[in-house]
Amino acid sequence: MFDSLSERLGGILDRLTRRGALTEADVDAALREVRRALLEADVALDVVRAFVDKVKSHAVGVEVIKSVTPGQMVVKIVHDQLIDTLGTRGEPIDLNAPPPVPIMMVGLQGSGKTTTTAKLAKRLVEQARRKVLMASLDVRRPAAMEQLAVLGQQVNVDTLPIVAGQQPAQIAQRALQAGRLGGYDAVILDTAGRTTLDEAMMAEAADVKRAANPHEVLLVADALTGQDAVNLARAFNDRVGLTGIVLTRVDGDGRGGAALSMRAVTGKPIKLLGTGEKMDALEDFYPARIADRILGMGDIITLVEKAAATIDAEKAARVAEKMRKGAFDLADLREQLAQMQQMGGMAGLMGMLPGIAKMKNQLASANLDERVL
Repeated sequence: MFDSLSERLGGILDRLTRRGALTEADVDAALREVRRALLEADVALDVVRAFVDKVKSHAVGVEVIKSVTPGQMVVKIVHDQLIDTLGTRGEPIDLNAPPPVPIMMVGLQGSGKTTTTAKLAKRLVEQARRKVLMASLDVRRPAAMEQLAVLGQQVNVDTLPIVAGQQPAQIAQRALQAGRLGGYDAVILDTAGRTTLDEAMMAEAADVKRAANPHEVLLVADALTGQDAVNLARAFNDRVGLTGIVLTRVDGDGRGGAALSMRAVTGKPIKLLGTGEKMDALEDFYPARIADRILGMGDIITLVEKAAATIDAEKAARVAEKMRKGAFDLADLREQLAQMQQMGGMAGLMGMLPGIAKMKNQLASANLDERVL
């Protein structure tokens, strides 16, 4: 998602670091380019202004201009400000409440809200060891409730039985009652979406919130939304009071502006990232790691975490022993390539390596087709 922004900022900051000395004019010129890059990445204008002003206030001064490595100091200032804009630290889903903890999912139709509901439920069951119930409150979209039931079967998570004729607020109350009677730790409420923001949608979401009193209200937003992300986040936050944001389709070709804008505009943390279509393609959001990726510094920590979750330690030890003995064969290679695909494929993994952005054009010209692997 951040490829184009990363490439632009990387080029701007590289030119600064190659200079032995910097003047205030050099920094001003670089910040004008940074401003243009952020605007072209669909970052909201107010957010861009605040970002550039804060960077400039720290970057233009005797301590930076006269330092031994002024370019590197400016890079660090930009990096620190990116982290501050994205939210300083990662914030997980908050389950610190009496069970069943109500979690309300809101967003536009087509943002991946229902799929994200199932992904989150699977994550809470497998990683947090919680008993989870999902409930669809979408009484308008054809087969919406059936879709969640099918996803529930796929991820082995219970869904609330469908009862025709009930209103969303009534379904929410029935879900919480079922959660209490069934000994569930969390109840995830998948609300209805619309193709655009409208009063009926907001009124319905407000009714559900009053009925369910959710501990978490998560806005599921498509990372490809662009400038509309700001209006979307502000509207939901004003009406239902968000506690966090989930960005979907982060693996797409979006410009990345939504991530920078939504956190800054609402003051609410981005908690999760949807990184693919698979049901386990949901990651925690860590501002420092995203800032590293944007500036081409890689994300080794996430890479290691993916490896730890995917690779079987005993199998890895056996393969290492076979390689040591010279007995590594095509079957072993096939298994290694399959594991790499599970971790996000070659492109996904290489994007987490430091400095790889500078090789982007060379990699593209190599015409690597992961389907061959």
